[in-house]
Amino acid sequence: MGLLDNGLLGNGLKGNIVTGLAIGIGAAILAPVVVPLAAALVKPLLKSTIKGGFILYEKGQEMVAEAGEVVEDLVAEAKAELAEVPTDTGSVVSDTARSEA
Repeated sequence: MGLLDNGLLGNGLKGNIVTGLAIGIGAAILAPVVVPLAAALVKPLLKSTIKGGFILYEKGQEMVAEAGEVVEDLVAEAKAELAEVPTDTGSVVSDTARSEA
């Protein structure tokens, strides 16, 4: 008994070929209708995804700019506080005296 003599395998192989041909022919017939329809559905989704990416990018830039401003303010405050630190004698150290030291 060969493999093709087996009724299950023989019929299964023939069924797979016929099914494959039917799917291929159906796809060839439906492709001109389905592809434009799928493109019409996917295009708005893709556009909205790109828009969302732009919005996220812009918001990210705003957040980084705001964080930079906060850091600049903190640095300026720290420098101002250091300029007012009294020395051991009780006098305030000026920027010119600090740069000479």
